[in-house]
Amino acid sequence: MIVEIKVPTPGESISEVELASWLVSDGDIVAKDQELAEIESDKATLALIASEAGKIKILVESGETVAVDSVACSIDTDFAGEAPSTSQAETSKDDSPEVEVKKEEINKESAKPVQEKTSQYEKAKVSPLAKKMMEEADLSVDDVINGLKRISSKEVELAKNAPTTSDSGNSKSAFISSDASREAHRQKMTNLRKKLSQRLVSVKNETAMLTTFNEVDMSAVMALRKKYQNKFIDAHGVKLGFMSFFIKAASLALKHHPMVNAMIDGEEIVMPEYHDVSVAVQTPKGLMVPVIRNIETLQLHDIELSLKNLAEKARTGKISIEEMSGGTFTVTNGGVFGSMLSTPIINPPQSAIMGMHNIVERPVAVNGRVEIRPIMYLALSYDHRIIDGKDSVGFLVKVKEMIEDPAKLLQGGYNPEELVLGL
Repeated sequence: MIVEIKVPTPGESISEVELASWLVSDGDIVAKDQELAEIESDKATLALIASEAGKIKILVESGETVAVDSVACSIDTDFAGEAPSTSQAETSKDDSPEVEVKKEEINKESAKPVQEKTSQYEKAKVSPLAKKMMEEADLSVDDVINGLKRISSKEVELAKNAPTTSDSGNSKSAFISSDASREAHRQKMTNLRKKLSQRLVSVKNETAMLTTFNEVDMSAVMALRKKYQNKFIDAHGVKLGFMSFFIKAASLALKHHPMVNAMIDGEEIVMPEYHDVSVAVQTPKGLMVPVIRNIETLQLHDIELSLKNLAEKARTGKISIEEMSGGTFTVTNGGVFGSMLSTPIINPPQSAIMGMHNIVERPVAVNGRVEIRPIMYLALSYDHRIIDGKDSVGFLVKVKEMIEDPAKLLQGGYNPEELVLGL
């Protein structure tokens, strides 16, 4: 029986997607629920899943733009349960008596180069993310290399241009390239990147965007994190980072300045009473902003767990449209890339975004004396059409106060002494 596999719907208002790459080859035997291809839309990356097991026939080439619900491939279920033809040929070949005799006649000297060639896989460079994924899937470098379906010209060029061991030890070749090149590589822009470009340009053209800055002394948070990190991990199974402090502080500051959490809808201003914070995550496919919902009800460990799960989904392309929709405020951290200061762009239809930056020891005045403190610069970009300077500046000041005195996080951003005095 022939089963048609149709392109899934990424979400409402999306009629076309790009078939980014096939994970299998034409004629392969696939299993039920196996991932067949990666599909990119202007919002997310999805997987094409085999509904039945059998032999696949690819009908759409990689890189083509196809309509939603169109047939991408078909599966012949009559071949379900069979191994790929290439594997069958190798198995039958190995089991023949003639091959067994030849195997016995192979001496150690002739086998030695093959072993050396296989051992060279151990020298392959593996990125930290790829290494983590390999460990989770219990795969070795040999498994990954042997599992490649096709070697393209891109891989050959990378191998040709890869520095050798002798080159890496030569300081001159590391500083000055011996091969001058005038080539330029072209890469097709993905639908996700196209949509991101359109949104960023529209924000600059359609909002009265302004950015205000402040600086935060990170001494208290860093000391608290260092003191209780091990206990935090033992209790909650996740590391305590700085993002959770800033996200929680931002949520509490939004209660004091609700207009920062507002957005324009036609001729009305909508002010949600909940705080759904979008967190910018850099992925191989581009910038994504998964949403952590109802921050006002979460504790720090809840935020850290949500951050870990959503970031992993975003980087592996497993995140859904629902998990990236509906945020009311955004936090982005350029400090992880070494950024000292920036003016982040608003994520529409939101009206504000807070940017974190790197932590640098700087001389500051403390009680009339100059001291060296770990300082982070904070930025808040906001739509001046509905957010006034008082709210934008006051919001950052409130975040600053809670980061510099984390005990205020327990008091909703208020000064405990003022609460005691009823002020």
